Amino acid sequence: MNILVTGGAGFIGSHLCEFLLNKGEKVICVDNFFTGSKENVKELIKNDKFTLLPHDIINSLYLNKHVDQVYNLACPASPIHYQHNGIRTIKANTLGVTNMLGLAKLHQARILQASTSEVYGDPLEHPQEEHYWGHVNCFGPRSCYDEGKRAAEAFFFQYQQQHDVDIRIARIFNTYGPKMAINDGRVVSNFIIQALKDKDITIYGDGTRTRSFCYVDDLVLGLYRLMECSYRKPLNLGNPGEFTMKELAEKVIEKTGSKSKITYHKIPQDDPQKRQPDILKARLWCLWQPKVSLDEGLDKTIEYFKGKV
Repeated sequence: MNILVTGGAGFIGSHLCEFLLNKGEKVICVDNFFTGSKENVKELIKNDKFTLLPHDIINSLYLNKHVDQVYNLACPASPIHYQHNGIRTIKANTLGVTNMLGLAKLHQARILQASTSEVYGDPLEHPQEEHYWGHVNCFGPRSCYDEGKRAAEAFFFQYQQQHDVDIRIARIFNTYGPKMAINDGRVVSNFIIQALKDKDITIYGDGTRTRSFCYVDDLVLGLYRLMECSYRKPLNLGNPGEFTMKELAEKVIEKTGSKSKITYHKIPQDDPQKRQPDILKARLWCLWQPKVSLDEGLDKTIEYFKGKV
């Protein structure tokens, strides 16, 4: 198949491109390199089934070859990056999404949207099931991303209902692993880099806030399984293992042998108190569940960052 991956030079996107190439597919990788990097796909460029196309999906995209599937991952995913230019973040999730839906409609291609657990906001339900409507501040500093992704899901459903576009929606929970950007401000990369440099580990709040961390290889397999199954409603993809920020920091310090101390700071506005996916639907519909433990995944991620710091 010819498969288009937008945001394909990003953290998750580059792993997905490699996975699809290993399946024998032809991959068109589209990226504007705001958070993506040519370094992430430098080995893939050697593959004659891989095409790298610099482009911002906010602008219309015209292809001279048929496309069978579209994975739409094009959007900055860390608060530092998506708040850098909130207007462009919203545009990626509205103009960009409608451009990709229009392309899928034209090519009669199946299209998967990389949505996010952020659609649940600071959840009042725990763990989060797909039926939960969320608790989101539509006017806060995170709204460009949270509400942008909620709008993207709405566009997907309208294109399905009005134009019979074959859609898939993945609500992705915290994902980590090699190729994370050093400066993306996400908690796993922050803690590892601080620990490797023997700097203070920065925790926002008292350390009791929780997250659920999914290793990137598990997540990519989940995206692929969702694309291949028949489920056309939002589906959680994440690791249901739940850890406090203090537990994560202590694990990273132990694994790196760091001299870092843990420090506590003011919580950013609208930062979620808890986050844990209910993945029953992913298990039933996609026969998917994560396999990589946090300990194993951290070991691999720390090894990667040792060569970058």
